[in-house]
Amino acid sequence: MAGRDHADAGRRRNAARPLARGGDHGLTEIRDFGPNPGGLRMLTYAPDDLAPDAPLVVVLHGCAQRAGAYAHAAGWLSLADRFGFAVLAPEQTTAKNPNRCFNWFEPGDAGRDRGEAASIHAMVGHAVNAHALDARRVFVTGLSAGGAMTSALLAAYPDTFAAGAVVAGVPSGVAGNMHEAFAAMRSATRLGPADLAALLDQGAPAPARRPRLVIWHGGSDGTVVPGNASALARQWGAAHGLAEAPDEVLVRGGWTRQVWRGPSGQALIEMNLLSGLGHGTPLAAGGDDPIGEVAPFMLEAGVSSSLEIARFWGLAPPEADPAPWTAAEATPQTPASGVGDKVIALVSPHVPEEVTAVIAKALSSAGLRR
Repeated sequence: MAGRDHADAGRRRNAARPLARGGDHGLTEIRDFGPNPGGLRMLTYAPDDLAPDAPLVVVLHGCAQRAGAYAHAAGWLSLADRFGFAVLAPEQTTAKNPNRCFNWFEPGDAGRDRGEAASIHAMVGHAVNAHALDARRVFVTGLSAGGAMTSALLAAYPDTFAAGAVVAGVPSGVAGNMHEAFAAMRSATRLGPADLAALLDQGAPAPARRPRLVIWHGGSDGTVVPGNASALARQWGAAHGLAEAPDEVLVRGGWTRQVWRGPSGQALIEMNLLSGLGHGTPLAAGGDDPIGEVAPFMLEAGVSSSLEIARFWGLAPPEADPAPWTAAEATPQTPASGVGDKVIALVSPHVPEEVTAVIAKALSSAGLRR
């Protein structure tokens, strides 16, 4: 897109410039963006001086939240002004979900070219064209249900997103209805890496590359248990062909960061756990450089997850004067599988082979056997 006429791009940017509107925090609503099988609203923000070929960040709100309010409170609008990228904020409606949750667990809404996922994908295409953005630098992040929908989008459209960030979400494909969704939130899947990666393979044709992923989760989250963060790391680590144990584990106070790197040394997966933090987006809303605004499920943590996500994606520079990290021992994220092996050893001499096979499959699905 570098060859687009810059004057024409500027006219498109001005046409889509944010308008003040109650409840939308200065984002512009775009009503005619293309197919909308998911029945979502499209809201966008583009800084006045946005350069051609700028990146796009898709921001997905959590349940009971509005798109504009979440993009503002998480700090994404101020970061867009600071670092020069556009923001797309899809919004769920009460007509589709009374609690304004994205329906990430419904196959008809979370699959490629289906429902809400298809609507968001259409919004991405419209935003890239309208603002002359760089289609190679499209990123997606979300909180809770928005985080789970982020997982679904990365699985369904790995060719669209360069990287993603899941905040207090769950892996892709672990639920196919509301009952399974609540089960995944309250008791993280024990599926092993290979089985979790296989769920990604069901989402879309084999991609030329997998998106990079950064994960954020509160260590005291009682709504979406922290085990989901480890499951996400297992899922995407296996998809990238990485080892189960991280390449490095760093600790700074109550903040633990685990990193899995590719052959070039680039961080492909990063998992951040904040001890004592509940369910919500971690903020640094106080101090000399406040980012974000405390609100329900928007939690002061002394660290801005949005800024750190932007750094992981390469949209923001590294910390100028970082506080020291302490290295810790790296351990695999996969649940122990020895129990399943012991069960098979006990029952196999006493039951037919086909029964043993059924038991082995069930144990593997539960993450108790590889």
